[in-house]
Amino acid sequence: METKYDVLGIGNAIMDVIAPVTDAFLTDHGMTKGAMTLVDQPRALTIHTSMRAASTPTEIAGGSAGNTMVGIAKMGVRAAYIGKVGKDETGEKLAAGFREAGLEFSTVPTESGTSSARSMIAVTPDGERTMNTFLGASVEFGHEDIKKSEIQAADVIYLEGYLFDSDAAKSAYVSASEIAKAAGRKVALTLSDSFCVDRHRASFQHLVEHHVDILFANEDELTALTGEADFDVSLAKLVRQNIVVCATRSHKGSTIMVGNERHDIPAVWVEKVVDTTGAGDQYAAGVLAGRAMGLSWSDAGYLGSLAAAEVISHYGARPLTSIHELTFISRPVLKA
Repeated sequence: METKYDVLGIGNAIMDVIAPVTDAFLTDHGMTKGAMTLVDQPRALTIHTSMRAASTPTEIAGGSAGNTMVGIAKMGVRAAYIGKVGKDETGEKLAAGFREAGLEFSTVPTESGTSSARSMIAVTPDGERTMNTFLGASVEFGHEDIKKSEIQAADVIYLEGYLFDSDAAKSAYVSASEIAKAAGRKVALTLSDSFCVDRHRASFQHLVEHHVDILFANEDELTALTGEADFDVSLAKLVRQNIVVCATRSHKGSTIMVGNERHDIPAVWVEKVVDTTGAGDQYAAGVLAGRAMGLSWSDAGYLGSLAAAEVISHYGARPLTSIHELTFISRPVLKA
């Protein structure tokens, strides 16, 4: 069967609502400056409305896996995304935002009445970001959102670990992985967050052992998954399960293990780190896009470093500058 997509991502579809506010705005709404707080639907809608009244927010379709897929599409690689949205204005904007970014997006909105997920990011004059996140309809993702034909049409499916907080999503991930494997496709997983791994370690371990071909994680997430304190011991333990491990290590760069082959990839230097949000997401975008282009694992890893460097040089989790236009490229290789 011919593939239609190089990578298909599955994750939380979340609208990033970014607005400049005063310190008084935070006080009036009882927000702790610089904190990230999960909020319920009434509070989310109240804050969203207040932000719109105070200024003109920038609204960007996002979520971890969604941002990775956008990064992949911006590199000219075929990408699609599955993420649950509500039947509301924000849901319509989420769908439109993903499509405008070059993604195939056909998830049917929920009929439950739950509003679409959104993260209200209040930016005060000192540049501090205060976040109030409502997961909403995104956590209602389940088996009904898995379309066999879509999974079969992707060379790689990419699963977001944050969805593991939902039992229905866990089960849907297994089904999607089984469909992918039966069609001869690859399954990639990002662990997303070490606290998420701590909450669902056994489920993650089962998915990795039986279904995953490519694992993305940072050092903390990797050691949380294996229960080993040492990074290299964790790598060795996972490689024995016959999976490719792509581990980010902050300023140390990243390590990609393919069987007994170890590729230590340097981080790309940037003049000023502005916002580290989305660094791991764009690293995964670079690696997966690079492999789709036919790059070696080492060069794909370096493309991941470039993508991460670009996104941390500005606010926001999406790339703003094409990889080919970056001025801090220092490695001459990157040929398909």
